[in-house]
Amino acid sequence: MRKLFLATLPVLTLLGPLAACSEGPAERSGEKIDRAGQNLRDAVDPPSGPGERMGRSIDRTLN
Repeated sequence: MRKLFLATLPVLTLLGPLAACSEGPAERSGEKIDRAGQNLRDAVDPPSGPGERMGRSIDRTLN
């Protein structure tokens, strides 16, 4: 039983992220809410320097 578990573990590990790749309407609306929150934060507390501005834009690009 343990050997079977150890044999299937890598397969399950590789298939897990594939199941989470589908982007539905809830995911898209959640991303819009996140962006709105970031824009509000930037309006209230704007980035203080060029490094911080660049860091925030990199964060937005990667997320």
